Amino acid sequence: MTDNFNSNRGASLPAELEVRVRSLGKNYIDFVLSNVDLSVANTLRRVMIAEVPTMAIDMVEFFENSSVLADEFIAHRLGLIPLTSEKAKDFKYTRDCTCAQNCQYCSVEISLHAKCTDDGTLSVTSRDLVSSNPDVVPVLEDSEDRGILIAKLRKGQELKLQCVVKKGIAKEHAKWSPVSVVEFEYDPYNKLRHTDYWFEKDRDAEWPLSKNAEEEEPIDPNQKYDFNGTIKHIYMGVETKGSLPPESVVSIATKLIQEKLGTLQISIEEESKLLDGDNNVAANWY
Repeated sequence: MTDNFNSNRGASLPAELEVRVRSLGKNYIDFVLSNVDLSVANTLRRVMIAEVPTMAIDMVEFFENSSVLADEFIAHRLGLIPLTSEKAKDFKYTRDCTCAQNCQYCSVEISLHAKCTDDGTLSVTSRDLVSSNPDVVPVLEDSEDRGILIAKLRKGQELKLQCVVKKGIAKEHAKWSPVSVVEFEYDPYNKLRHTDYWFEKDRDAEWPLSKNAEEEEPIDPNQKYDFNGTIKHIYMGVETKGSLPPESVVSIATKLIQEKLGTLQISIEEESKLLDGDNNVAANWY
């Protein structure tokens, strides 16, 4: 079973990674990776989901809440509202800031005050949130978008609160994830037999071909299994929540991986020098 997931067994490392963008929209990017190991593509997927920093509501202080929803319920909804985060890189993490509590360098304040004064129902949405920083505001598709529903108020009910927005990553909480989903597929014709045992009755019916099959040659039913076969293309699609453009998510994730590998390389080199020094001392002692 382990061998089935070794994408480059018996093969030399590719000289250069190739990236081909098939489509790019406001909140979605579809691209193909070639000459890359499966582990590298999976690393990119995980970093895009959990380590790209964004801005999100982290603390909520309620001054008035006479709606039918509890404070905790509304606070949870507020935390999951996506905020524009293209300037997130300019903010410090709270743990790295020298301020006593919150300041303009590590946080943004967002306020909300709504009260229903007529006999109808007042829908309070993310459009009603007022930010102290124009670069960090609730995501809206267009001028007609009413935003995400927070609560509904009837006559006499009131909602007044103050929020603190902070920079973070989804490893701390899912609300900071810039993506809603990351699509990931390879070997659509199952040439490497990955899905041979992952079906109940009919493999072909339960594993239908996707649009990515158009990118590769169909498999010959009489062809023998290639033990040295490799994955040629990895198909990825990234759908964002609007806090960051999809191309920015991919770019930032790539830079984060490079930084991690650079740190690892430096650490290994330093440890190697220390080990070489210890070996030289031991050799001289003997």
